[in-house]
Amino acid sequence: MRPLRIAAYALLVVVGAVVGIAGALVQSAWFPGGLLLALLGLAALCYGGLHATRARAGAWSPAGGWLMVVLFLTATRPEGDFVFGSGVGSYLFLLGGMFAGVMCATVPKVPQPPASATRLGK
Repeated sequence: MRPLRIAAYALLVVVGAVVGIAGALVQSAWFPGGLLLALLGLAALCYGGLHATRARAGAWSPAGGWLMVVLFLTATRPEGDFVFGSGVGSYLFLLGGMFAGVMCATVPKVPQPPASATRLGK
């Protein structure tokens, strides 16, 4: 792999983590609009990563960053603090985010640019 491609995937993981943190805070604050905003933000990031890198790893990278952060935020702290409540919105955020990440990463591959009229290698 090229270093530039690896850097792009690492950046997508970091941005996916930031979207996960922002989505976790917004989804319960402005229910149901915040939930839709959080899920659409993740779906747009995953689909944009797919098209920017022209590889499925471009969609898996932000979804992986999002999942790591969201799973970390679901754990309760020893003090009893938590980010996610036990409402239906939290479960929709978790399941909808996983669904959006998988859906974007499993769409058909991005079409290649049209072939030129000349044949390569001949």
